[in-house]
Amino acid sequence: MSDSKKINRREFLGSAAAASLAMTIVPRQVLGGPGYVAPSDKLTLGYIGCGTQGMREMTGLIANPAVQIVSVADPNKFTTDYVDWSANGIRDGIRKALGDSSWGEKFKGIPGGRDIGQEFVNRYYAKSKETSNYKGCTSYADFREMFEQDKDIDAIKNMTPDHLHATVAIASMKKGMHVVTHKPIANRIREGRLTIETARSTGMSTHLLAWNNRPGSALIKTWINAGLIGTLKEIHNWSNRPVWPQWQSVPADKPPVPKGLDWQLWLGPVPDRPYHPNFTHAVFRGWYDFGGGSIADMGHYSLFNLFLALGIEKPAYSAEANATTTCTLRDNVAVGVNNTAAFPLSCMIRFQFAEQPDLPPFELLWYDGGIRPFIPDELRSTGKSIPREGMMIVGDKGKILAGFRGEEPVLLPESKMEHIVKNYNREDEGGAGDNVWIEAFRNGKQAPGSFLLAGPVTETINLGAIALRAKQRVEYDSANMKITNLPEANQYLTREYRPGWEL
Repeated sequence: MSDSKKINRREFLGSAAAASLAMTIVPRQVLGGPGYVAPSDKLTLGYIGCGTQGMREMTGLIANPAVQIVSVADPNKFTTDYVDWSANGIRDGIRKALGDSSWGEKFKGIPGGRDIGQEFVNRYYAKSKETSNYKGCTSYADFREMFEQDKDIDAIKNMTPDHLHATVAIASMKKGMHVVTHKPIANRIREGRLTIETARSTGMSTHLLAWNNRPGSALIKTWINAGLIGTLKEIHNWSNRPVWPQWQSVPADKPPVPKGLDWQLWLGPVPDRPYHPNFTHAVFRGWYDFGGGSIADMGHYSLFNLFLALGIEKPAYSAEANATTTCTLRDNVAVGVNNTAAFPLSCMIRFQFAEQPDLPPFELLWYDGGIRPFIPDELRSTGKSIPREGMMIVGDKGKILAGFRGEEPVLLPESKMEHIVKNYNREDEGGAGDNVWIEAFRNGKQAPGSFLLAGPVTETINLGAIALRAKQRVEYDSANMKITNLPEANQYLTREYRPGWEL
């Protein structure tokens, strides 16, 4: 069949199957407008990013009968040198999904890349009776080529490094595809703003995977509203990240680009620079150009839901940071390292918030790299400590201590709990809700983690990165998207773009 005679799946359903489906399937353009997928139809998915996180999540997603992965994209063709939290986690997940205990036995490292993604998708669907008509998964180095060639994609899942999130999401929505993305929406304030504006103007459904359905944040809000800790003063949130290697300066050596990696595509919008393995795979998170640091990696999990539950509708208006310093030896003399390239080994960031619809002015203090708040007196007196990752809500009459994401909150002193437990029953802790976006996308609706809800947390977290880079307090005018007290810091609101990649 010539190209001019080819029809895609949507066209087929509207012609050859029209007679048999007329009574059960109403055209998407009638029911839900642009982007609508008939609930009786599978959501066709383009999968962008086949690294460790991408492949790990693919093993769970591929079994969902409402989804069919039809294309993958990654500038890396194939490698076994990925960085992960488990030596065999990716391999074992694929083995379980395929029912093949021998898959990947020839690999000596951690596999990934578009060849692995394509092979996994094709083998899985080949053995599935529900997809006996499956014609094969397409594969691309460049996601932009995927968009031009595969016209039958309903949505994309964005599993790229942070610096590509906005670029991929905006391009997808402009092509009429829904978008689910890993955190963050963007690692620059301007890019986050553009991404959210594009979601609003195109009407495409979106979801930020950091959203979860754990009820702890809602219970915290209930207790605050009930006056159990008095007036809110501070929110403390701490993580033991980073758990990836950190570097304090740009590598000086220039190793060759590995075979199968398109380095220019991996860089995307970031200006050209020599390849180095320290930039890629999981370690990209530590670089200002490519990642968002520990707060972007973990803070979205804890703060996105908390912002939604507490009704925080305005981002922080100021941020200041204290970070660890490092030194090195030069000619046997200890000298400090002026780190302008990467996030620190650990830091503390203090955000200030104006009054919100249901909250007074308050402060948010973020800690990472193992730094934690001091043990509150209410715990110290009982001989207890605080967890290595956690959250503490401080009012003028009491405190709430919870897990990192707000789970399992308790009042301090814990003796208070005895008097309120009968009035505030705990709900069972829910799961992360990673796949709630599927039904939303199929019905042309916004998911609970919609980009449209993520503006305040996105701008707050990226403001923290600006404070780290500026090395002093920054004051932020969100309405005009401007740093007001330090004009030179406005450069960090955006990035210099490589020609052809501008937003």
